[in-house]
Amino acid sequence: MSGGDKLDFEIRPNPAPVSAADRAALLANPGFGRVFTDHMVTIRYAEGKGWYDARVEPRAPIPMDPAAAVLHYAQEIFEGLKAYRTSDGGVTMFRPEANAARFAASARRMAMPALPEDAFVDSLHRLIEIDREWIPTVPDGSLYLRPFMFASEVFLGVRPANEYLYVAIASPAGAYFAGGVTPVKVWVSPDYTRAAPGGTGAAKCGGNYAASLAAQAEAIEHGCDQVVFLDAVERRFVDELGGMNVFFVYDDGTVVTPPLTGTILPGITRESVLTLAVEAGHRVEERPVTFAEWQADAASGRLREVFACGTAAVITPIGEVRYPEGQFLVGGGEPGQFTMGLRQRLVDLQRGNAPDPHGWVQRVL
Repeated sequence: MSGGDKLDFEIRPNPAPVSAADRAALLANPGFGRVFTDHMVTIRYAEGKGWYDARVEPRAPIPMDPAAAVLHYAQEIFEGLKAYRTSDGGVTMFRPEANAARFAASARRMAMPALPEDAFVDSLHRLIEIDREWIPTVPDGSLYLRPFMFASEVFLGVRPANEYLYVAIASPAGAYFAGGVTPVKVWVSPDYTRAAPGGTGAAKCGGNYAASLAAQAEAIEHGCDQVVFLDAVERRFVDELGGMNVFFVYDDGTVVTPPLTGTILPGITRESVLTLAVEAGHRVEERPVTFAEWQADAASGRLREVFACGTAAVITPIGEVRYPEGQFLVGGGEPGQFTMGLRQRLVDLQRGNAPDPHGWVQRVL
């Protein structure tokens, strides 16, 4: 398949889907990432053949040889996005074409073939269409979509694989914050870094997340919800959290976020926040922020709010910062007005409850 061709999907409905009663019970409290729908999408790739054998089929284990290249050299990438029910009974996705573009960029960084962006988006439409009854109706519920791709070639040589498997699965999700949105505590890691210049920081690959787990465990040991990584070169500049980008809001209304220098994931929520902040009349800066600056500006009151953002949690206020030598609050530890207002604006956009001048919301059904 070339970039302009369209894949034909073979539809193989699950012959034994979860019953309506059992599905309703699961959707009453789906949590996050533990309940899955009846189907999945698979597309194969082979060098010299291109993308082929596109299917919507029953969700099932993936047969894998012990010598599959991904198990040895970690050629693997993924994405995360959501489908939402709308008030008129329809279904939408938020900026799936941006996820498709980032998926392709991640593939290129990991020496993998880029799935054409239209095939990526089409695969999600197909999955949503066949599993639409799995989208929760609980408040703030959504269908979390997880497209991923890995090297499936049976080969132990150190080179890019010649065969790959693309898969998309779906997981009903309830409200991310069961008790409402409350400020989180973050731990500034003194020992671990997320990515170095020239590394894979801008790619959404599993290795980046595996490398963050020890740091996240350290954060939890210190009573925190998330870890903050500093840059790998000078250990002075704020990069991002374990799985989210970070923003700083100052007393003059300026909104600041660290720049994309190759060590930070180019978040789609991050990009949306930048656009919405400008629309709201705020000056926006993408510039380096040192941890010492964060600490000093919080103490002086110049820094009013700090928040993190990502697909799962949308926007999360940061109330307390802990580090080996101590701790400090931001904005008195309370959620800020700008943060919460921006969060509501973004959620309303995603769920079709507000005008969409940017064409970010894509109607599926």
